[in-house]
Amino acid sequence: MADESDMYDGIRAQFPLTFGKQAQSQTPLEIVHSATRRSGDGKPNPSSSASKDKPFPSISSTSQAWLESFKKPNPSNSKKSVTFGPPRPGADLDSGNGKEEEEEEEAAMIGPPRPSVATEDEDKDGPVIGPPRPPPVDEEDDGPMIGPPAPPPASIGSDSDDEMEEEVEGENRYRIPLSNEIMLKGHSKIVSALAVDHTGSRVLSGSYDYTVRMYDFQGMNARLQSFRQVEPCEGHQVRSLSWSPTSDRFLCVTGSAQLKIYDRDGLTLAESERGDMYIRDLKNTKGHISGLTCGEWHPKAKETILTSSEDGSLRTWDVNNFKCQKQVIKPKQSRPGRVHVTTCGWDREGKSIAGGIGDGSIQIWNLKPGWGSRPDLYVANAHSDDITGLKFSSDGRVLLSRSFDGSLKVWDLRKMKEPLQTFNDLPNHYAQTNIAFSPDEQIFLTGTSVERDSTTGGLLCFYDRAKLELVSRVGISPTCSVVQCAWHPRLNQVFATTGDKHEGGTHILYDPTLSERGALVCVARAPRKKSVDDFQAQPVIHNPHALPLFRDQPSRKRQREKMLKDPLKAHKPELPITGPGHGGRVGASKGSLLTQYLLKQGGLIKETWMDEDPREAILKYADVAANQPKYVAPAYAQTQPQPLFQASDDEDEEK
Repeated sequence: MADESDMYDGIRAQFPLTFGKQAQSQTPLEIVHSATRRSGDGKPNPSSSASKDKPFPSISSTSQAWLESFKKPNPSNSKKSVTFGPPRPGADLDSGNGKEEEEEEEAAMIGPPRPSVATEDEDKDGPVIGPPRPPPVDEEDDGPMIGPPAPPPASIGSDSDDEMEEEVEGENRYRIPLSNEIMLKGHSKIVSALAVDHTGSRVLSGSYDYTVRMYDFQGMNARLQSFRQVEPCEGHQVRSLSWSPTSDRFLCVTGSAQLKIYDRDGLTLAESERGDMYIRDLKNTKGHISGLTCGEWHPKAKETILTSSEDGSLRTWDVNNFKCQKQVIKPKQSRPGRVHVTTCGWDREGKSIAGGIGDGSIQIWNLKPGWGSRPDLYVANAHSDDITGLKFSSDGRVLLSRSFDGSLKVWDLRKMKEPLQTFNDLPNHYAQTNIAFSPDEQIFLTGTSVERDSTTGGLLCFYDRAKLELVSRVGISPTCSVVQCAWHPRLNQVFATTGDKHEGGTHILYDPTLSERGALVCVARAPRKKSVDDFQAQPVIHNPHALPLFRDQPSRKRQREKMLKDPLKAHKPELPITGPGHGGRVGASKGSLLTQYLLKQGGLIKETWMDEDPREAILKYADVAANQPKYVAPAYAQTQPQPLFQASDDEDEEK
């Protein structure tokens, strides 16, 4: 044993003292989450700084009011309160005051009287009427409570309790996690694609800047940086991302005609074939011939993929064999020619396919033996513009559709002639705007785009599925549009992608009391501090006999020394000199050469034109040219006619 301990001590000596030691975070979670609190969206923020004096700073206002109601009854209007029926056991937990007992006795009692209890101060020989009252419950007693606690005593004439209950019920009825917010940055343009794996550990975001960024909650710290960036196809926007059912691969759809499959770490696994654009029948091509618009992985089968394209077709693919597609679906068209397919999607069980067509129609195909391109459900003119998103409910009864016309429609799949409800005034300027369901599917949500003269910004709108009414509008960004949204069932966190022409990001809304993992993990993890032990000197390997391809670049030191010794290369350039000169050189010495200087000083070279005004130098010969014409005038004197000028009619000119 001594030898083994000495061996471990020797190994430990090779590492720094700080190796393997993690400093515990000194910042409490309340302070960490208070830094990510959202500002009020038109409602009072229950988690603002005004609630710091409350005894439960880390829970929501509804839970706090609920606990306060059990801890201490409302003493307001106690003299006028009327109690119906016998009181609940242990109702006076904090009634240590005799004054409060007298006020309770003065209150009018309706129903049987409260049974008396013999105490040590009272006469033990006195009669006891009815069963003895149970002893008061001590607040510090940690014994198990059987059944839910009784509600606080109701008071007639006080509307404040009812208003508080209604407010609490309306505030936390749907339990939407909206109290805190973080943002995953990194893109330089709007984020048009979003995918969160089924475990909630990794997030994918695709943008119009042609890149896909990968985020890992378990590996991120408070800086919220992506661990990998991928560019699927150079010069093509990322339009759709989808995880496989096992979350080991994901599908990437760009503006090109070829889709790509990546593994969980961002390495390319496969790429589809591009079809022949000169073949008219799309069923005979090996793949899409125009840009893809949407793609989604099969919810159950891990080897099947669905894509839609601008060439007017939907195709299902086998991941293991990308040389040819499994099925080609040509939608029904209202007019001759090719009409592009804008979006597509599977139902929850993968037994139906829905497609949004460019003519505004919705078409649904049921996967059955012998099925073809003829749709089982066809809704013509479902929207007046292109459809950007389709979403099935898990029970297969409801279909949601989102369009460029600024509307969201709810359809009953058993009766598709007319929509159940239409929600308007939802501006949409992006072809990737989608709809999402809550984990219990009682709420569905969608994003809005920013209009030119709008002052509201990008919103996230929540709707009640049962009542078909607006529940809440949450402001995400004052200047950027909201495109993609998702509500993860395991994390209970809401994701919303935003951006414009200059920036893009993914907003994550969560609540510390309702959400799990995800953003809670990375926000509380402080960035690792740099240490001296992290420095590693890169070794330099000299290999003079390596091949030219692998040989190191030669040193420039000797080359510079040779250049300094060369008189031509080391010649100092002549400095520019101001003033007149001769022969293209300008200098104060009237010339750059000694001979020129001596000739000028001796008077042999006379150059005064540089010091004269050119206009005056020409005009001094005007009189001589007029009186003694020598060149031009004598040559034309005998051949040119005499000029005749018209007499002026203006009296002023004659004068």
